Amino acid sequence: MERNQQSLLEAAAEVFAVSGVGAPVREVAAAAGVGVATLYRHFPTRSDLVVAVYRHQVEECAQAGPRLLASAPSPFEATLRWVHLFVDFLGTKHGLARVWEGDADEFTALHVLFLDRLLPVLADLLDAARASGEVVAPISAYRLLRAVGDLVAWSPHDPEYDVREVVTLLVSGLRQPQPGLPDPAAS
Repeated sequence: MERNQQSLLEAAAEVFAVSGVGAPVREVAAAAGVGVATLYRHFPTRSDLVVAVYRHQVEECAQAGPRLLASAPSPFEATLRWVHLFVDFLGTKHGLARVWEGDADEFTALHVLFLDRLLPVLADLLDAARASGEVVAPISAYRLLRAVGDLVAWSPHDPEYDVREVVTLLVSGLRQPQPGLPDPAAS
């Protein structure tokens, strides 16, 4: 990937996390240290830029799982760190659905990519944390991903809400038995 393109993707992710995907493209170009013409040469439409950022972020998040598992002090810590990266990733998606109003196929394709790449990573992290005895709660990767997504969805609406704190509490709760919950492995 060309240096300008990489800079644009990183800058766009940061700008989108703060201002949403409707942020002015000149703001993205300025943050990347390039001109607007350079941005449009790489990404002719806003939708092209948003899709590229989304795909790039999904890949970064997916690739982080194995690295964290190898470098974190424990599988639970790797899982928690990865979930925090996932929270950051979700922060870049504010307003994403509005970009594709009327283009359900593109949105569906990105959602499939999201699930195909990220669910196995979280499943591997949870399996490692279970094997180490650090996670005992019977929750599937899908359910945890959905729960975190739901918690993040409310974060932009309330300045008093610390999504990282709430997500940390959720993930920390996986260390405790959850009587009465069905075991997803049994279904």
